[in-house]
Amino acid sequence: MVYREFQDLQLSALGMGAMRLPVIDGNDAQIDKEATAEMVAYAMEHGINYYDTAWGYHDGNSETVMGEALSRYPRESFYLATKFPGYDLSNMDKVESIFEAQLEKCGVDYFDFYLFHNVCEMNIDAYLDEKYGIFDYLMEQKKKGRIRHLGFSAHGSYDIMKRFLDAYGEHIEFCQIQLNYLDWSFQNARAKVDLLKEHHIPVWVMEPLRGGKLASLEDENAAVLKGLRPEEGIPAWAFRFLQSIPGVTMVLSGMSNFQQMQENIAVFEEDKPLDEKEMAALLEVADRMVKKIVLPCTACHYCVSHCPKGLDIPGLLELYNEHCFTGGGFIAPMALMAVPEEKKPGACIGCRSCEAVCPQQIKISEAMADFSARLQG
Repeated sequence: MVYREFQDLQLSALGMGAMRLPVIDGNDAQIDKEATAEMVAYAMEHGINYYDTAWGYHDGNSETVMGEALSRYPRESFYLATKFPGYDLSNMDKVESIFEAQLEKCGVDYFDFYLFHNVCEMNIDAYLDEKYGIFDYLMEQKKKGRIRHLGFSAHGSYDIMKRFLDAYGEHIEFCQIQLNYLDWSFQNARAKVDLLKEHHIPVWVMEPLRGGKLASLEDENAAVLKGLRPEEGIPAWAFRFLQSIPGVTMVLSGMSNFQQMQENIAVFEEDKPLDEKEMAALLEVADRMVKKIVLPCTACHYCVSHCPKGLDIPGLLELYNEHCFTGGGFIAPMALMAVPEEKKPGACIGCRSCEAVCPQQIKISEAMADFSARLQG
């Protein structure tokens, strides 16, 4: 196992994410405890020492099951991470009761790593609102040793991350973002990595395989990569990409079966970062994947000045592209929760004034109508 330095710790470069544990009969709330315990045992035997769970994973059962599985090992032999569930605004005034419940569910006296969960457009104002006392409470727990290291995870935009860092950055020790070779440009992950570098904050990675989309590729793209590294499996390319990005300390993979864990651990037996030629080829593959689905908006903003409703068309198209590429998901609906009704896709009146000035000749009115339908459906 490759290890990375974090302050005075040696962390396994691969961590076990507990959002996609094996389940029984396809029921996400019913975790297969025996299979999970077997995976944790294999992970511990092969050098993984970082385990990431959260309040809401598996309908609230992930923390309990992971706590039970890890209770078989000395507490100092693993690092446990969980998160405050600010993705649900109704939790904002419950930080103390939730934190105490998390310790009980996990069966521990402290968390090695604790995160503000999913800082995004929808909850940034609440996270920064002093009346909830979330930051103050977590800092108090850190002083008491019940939190060893404090960080945050983010699915929000660069600007949202910057707001959070401007407020709390000097106290933040790590940040977990969605990072993979597809999102390097598609979700502006490169700029987010640079932002964290400016703040001297190491990067924790979630969605290294983009929810499995990068575990297998179309034959044309796979052939390009196989031509460069015949011995490397397609999923391994996603991990080798991350091994090539300075600042990446922890890569979390939500392994849902024993075979995935075996294969991923095998990849992390060594560092094999990409050279310039390999990196260029991989990013070209990503570009082809994106272009097959998304609209080619360049955010020139010509459309905005011609929209009688004052819609942020480039911003909406960016969310539309994400929603289409992912085939749904929570990112676009979550971001739109912070947008007033009169500025959402459904507010488009189909006048096509924007289309008359679009250099890319995008059928914006059709995209807005489709986006609205997808969100409702």
